[in-house]
Amino acid sequence: MTEAKRPRKGRIFYGYYLLAATFLFLVLFNGSGVFVFSLFVRPLETALGWGRGEVMAGFTVFYATLGVASPLVGRFVDRYGARLVIPAGALVMGLGFVMVSQMSSLPLFYVGYAIVGAGAAGTGPVPCSAIITNWFKRQRGLALGLMAAGIGAGGPVMAPFIGYMLSNYDWRMSYLSLAVVLIVVIVPLSLAMVRTRPSEMGLYPDGASAPVDEHESPKYVTDKTDSFTLKQASRTRTFWFISVASVFYAFGSMGAIQASIPFLEDIGYPTAMAAGAIGAIGFGSAVGKILFGRLCDKMQPNHAFAIGAGLLLAGALVLLTVQSSSPVAMIWAYALLLGIGAGAWLPTLSTLASSRFGVLHYGAVFGAIHLWLSLGTAVGPFFSGVMHDTLGSYRAAFIVFAVLLALALPTILLIGKPTRTSDSQASK
Repeated sequence: MTEAKRPRKGRIFYGYYLLAATFLFLVLFNGSGVFVFSLFVRPLETALGWGRGEVMAGFTVFYATLGVASPLVGRFVDRYGARLVIPAGALVMGLGFVMVSQMSSLPLFYVGYAIVGAGAAGTGPVPCSAIITNWFKRQRGLALGLMAAGIGAGGPVMAPFIGYMLSNYDWRMSYLSLAVVLIVVIVPLSLAMVRTRPSEMGLYPDGASAPVDEHESPKYVTDKTDSFTLKQASRTRTFWFISVASVFYAFGSMGAIQASIPFLEDIGYPTAMAAGAIGAIGFGSAVGKILFGRLCDKMQPNHAFAIGAGLLLAGALVLLTVQSSSPVAMIWAYALLLGIGAGAWLPTLSTLASSRFGVLHYGAVFGAIHLWLSLGTAVGPFFSGVMHDTLGSYRAAFIVFAVLLALALPTILLIGKPTRTSDSQASK
């Protein structure tokens, strides 16, 4: 039996090609949608006379729309497969950037970024993690972590490209270039390569030559009949504990990360130091995704998530103590703690979704969890800006972020394995 499960020798497992492709999709998804956004703030402010708060509200529109679209995208992935969803998402995302490149009014800017967000849901974590979850079982956490590292790599890849475009052309051409890159790279590559499940190619997960005995991985839902639909999952305490912990985690982490850069500049640190800090956060995030993916293969994924939230909490507490006279080591300490902790969400939450609710309806279930995570991500930076405008400082916001991250720890640790009994009780 054991011999039958070994990967066929002399042939590269197709899942590795999909791992490389989904890594690239996430590089372009996050690099185009998140990392380059702030680079357009000053050009738009100068060209159109908008306030920075008005421009930054576009980020909230982007991430809120991404979150709202994620459950629907998950259902489409479950029903039609990621091979159709990903290129459709890239086309919609590209069309959104085309619209932004041609607009001159704030409402159209928001509409354009809403379209970008809807398309991003189709190219981002939900369909990509569904592919990797189906193709890998034995080291699913590590595979998800390697895939998720593409999110962190989006900054070093796309930010210099857009920096060059803005320096040599204008903001309109720069936005248009994002549309071209997304459509030209993702659409043909996804249509040619993506297969949602190994069975579509007559293969088995992990490159095995026979079905893997899933009872060898007791922490996972092992029978298709035990997989939960989204409706069934949403009736369990497990689903809502994961969702609430996700909101606390995302609100606190993204709020602290986005506010930390202007905070450093406000207290007298040079812009170069602030830029170095955000670079350290991005590096830590990429490392963290691989690290936490590996941890998910060694421990329960909710425990790994708790470690990530704990690192974020430690980073927020260090940030609270930073002053203009603080040593540079404190800057690197908070940045790396926030970065590594922020790397936990995708490998741990995707593994939680598959391990607690199965893979048959993974897209819909993870899409719904991603909705709550995205809403926290969208609101956290906006909250920090409001607190700064109201109180003249970010410190009160940092305290709120620390409290929410502290609350995420017991919330995620209290989840258990969902049961059909809890479904029937919840429906009474």
